[in-house]
Amino acid sequence: MAKIRVLDNEISFYSNNDEDFICITDIARYKDPDNTDDLIRNWIRNRNTIEFLGIWEHLNNPDFKPVEFDGFRKLAGLNSFTLTPKQWIEKTSAIGLVSKPGRYGGTYARKDIAYEFASWISVEFKLYLIKEFQRLKDEERKQLGWDIRRNLAKINYRIHTDAIKENLIPAELTRPQITTVYASEADVLNMALFGITAKEWREANTDKTGNIRDYADISQLVCLSNLENLNAHFISENISQQERLVKLNTIAIHQMKLLTDHDGVRKIGKR
Repeated sequence: MAKIRVLDNEISFYSNNDEDFICITDIARYKDPDNTDDLIRNWIRNRNTIEFLGIWEHLNNPDFKPVEFDGFRKLAGLNSFTLTPKQWIEKTSAIGLVSKPGRYGGTYARKDIAYEFASWISVEFKLYLIKEFQRLKDEERKQLGWDIRRNLAKINYRIHTDAIKENLIPAELTRPQITTVYASEADVLNMALFGITAKEWREANTDKTGNIRDYADISQLVCLSNLENLNAHFISENISQQERLVKLNTIAIHQMKLLTDHDGVRKIGKR
């Protein structure tokens, strides 16, 4: 269970099937930490809330039970009418709210429903909740984008190493010799794109962890991916390493000029 901090209050949330659920019990604590259940019951029995939840379910839930919903809507507004999240979920087959027992128990709601509840609690709290949750999601997307770009480079690196194995490594070579060939070919790409070998980079950056490619920007990663494919092709064509290096360096210069001038690539790199 993950948490975010909003106006000095911890708000739990979790994701299921790419849908975010925010704990409205935690949101209720901002207003009254001792009576969270009462606050949620008072909110859900409100006629405007029932109509909002009903419309949300109609839009997002094909199994929603409209007859049971109409029954609740007719009773809303009466002093004797009471309703709990659990009753709403069980009677209407609602999916927008979730009642969780146990250690991390409480009432959770889909993001837009949670925002509606937060607005009922405090408009200020709602705005800070939206801002903080959006910040978190932006960070997740940024990390995901970086992982995708790194994985793309790894996939193409596999294509590159397979080409080396099939074309440059005779069967009689020892394992250390094979490793030297792989490292040498990796440095062909490093030299073509970065103008430096992996060893030279490590010696010049003793304060950094990882390797030169971990510090590449989006344009360099895209270019590296292209160079790996091209080098694999050049290897299969039996082009010498020296000639390949010259070709790859020329291509890298051309592609980096195009990539660094492209608005779309720059925007991806900022995400």
